[in-house]
Amino acid sequence: MKGLKGRVACVTGSAQGIGQEICARLAEEGVRVAVIDIRDTSQTVDRCRELGTEAEGFHLDVTKKDQIHQVVQQVFEKWERIDIWVNNAGIFDNTATVDVSEELWDRVSDINYKSMFLCSQAVIPIMEKNQWGRFVNLSSMAGKMAYSEEIAYCSTKAAVLGLTRALAVELGPKGITANAICPGPIETEMLKNTYQHLADINGVTLEEWSTSILKTIPVARFGKPADVAALVAFLASEEAGFINGQAINIDGGLVFY
Repeated sequence: MKGLKGRVACVTGSAQGIGQEICARLAEEGVRVAVIDIRDTSQTVDRCRELGTEAEGFHLDVTKKDQIHQVVQQVFEKWERIDIWVNNAGIFDNTATVDVSEELWDRVSDINYKSMFLCSQAVIPIMEKNQWGRFVNLSSMAGKMAYSEEIAYCSTKAAVLGLTRALAVELGPKGITANAICPGPIETEMLKNTYQHLADINGVTLEEWSTSILKTIPVARFGKPADVAALVAFLASEEAGFINGQAINIDGGLVFY
């Protein structure tokens, strides 16, 4: 990817899964990586360093504004720039609407959506000084389609698309783009746990439930974290400079809009 080597990227929720794969792919491209998570980041940091780039772990609860500003300052002090910000941190919930407490609603909203606003707000001034920046926000196919008993999750992932478009319009003239990615079923521990829960509810095995979902995917396979990471790397590159405000599906053909 053109224009990535030497850049500095921050990736939230990157201790494992898709976030870790995003960090690794950016590291392969020569990007210096700030691995940000509330969990232990050492595994991701080690993997990035093994790929030959600088990497540092930062502990962050993305719902805490003061912590976000502190981490942004720490990253800036270390590398004197922040070029790419990947808002990947998120949680899943499949609770029936009548059973969603206000506390649960707020928690899902704070992590999946509000955190992206807070992180973006904190890092924009740094990108503006360089007149260059990339925001990549992880939404979901659930941001475009509704699913039963996922009202909090679907709502927040749809909100991410609105936030992304607003950032794109406001920041585009300053050399900063913002795009969203909408993954479908990606092979992660979170997906496995979700499918196990749904299988239990429907009285089938995990294998049976997974097979039923697989039949709906036109490319006849589940996605891999590396698929998502490759798209993030492209959107973060110079080559994607004219792509702005988009919500790009990466789901094997499940959603066509």
